Amino acid sequence: MIIREIEVKDNQRIEHIIKLSLESFNLDIPGTAYFDPQLASLAQFYQQLATANYWVAVNEQDVVVGGVGIGPYGQSADVCELQKLYIAPEVQGIGLSKKLMNVALTYAKEHYSYCYLETLDKLKVANSLYNKLGFELLDQALEGSDHDAMDAWYMKKLK
Repeated sequence: MIIREIEVKDNQRIEHIIKLSLESFNLDIPGTAYFDPQLASLAQFYQQLATANYWVAVNEQDVVVGGVGIGPYGQSADVCELQKLYIAPEVQGIGLSKKLMNVALTYAKEHYSYCYLETLDKLKVANSLYNKLGFELLDQALEGSDHDAMDAWYMKKLK
């Protein structure tokens, strides 16, 4: 697997992975990434943001099999958000999420002091990974959250 920055040619495939993943958990509902307006054009969305990026994991045929993003959160210049970490079913369970997160968090440390993320408690495997990587569970969402269907929120001190 190779991890690289997203390109326009990757948009359709990563959108498919994200939607398929959310559908598999019956999360194709408002208040999740499923309805994010930028979902069909992630490459362009992240390119126009300062101190933001999105990475995709590709297989030997250069087919996207997962991705993760870092973007600014709210009005604080110190807080970023880990965004849209999704892995295709055929490559789940091989440590790819951790590799993607390490790339994203390395980038985040260069630009931010804290990394925030939103998820669902029922996504046990994801929550376990967040804990292992030093994220601490919060009691509630940070102000300004767009994903009101989420019920688990984490923060990691980067510096």
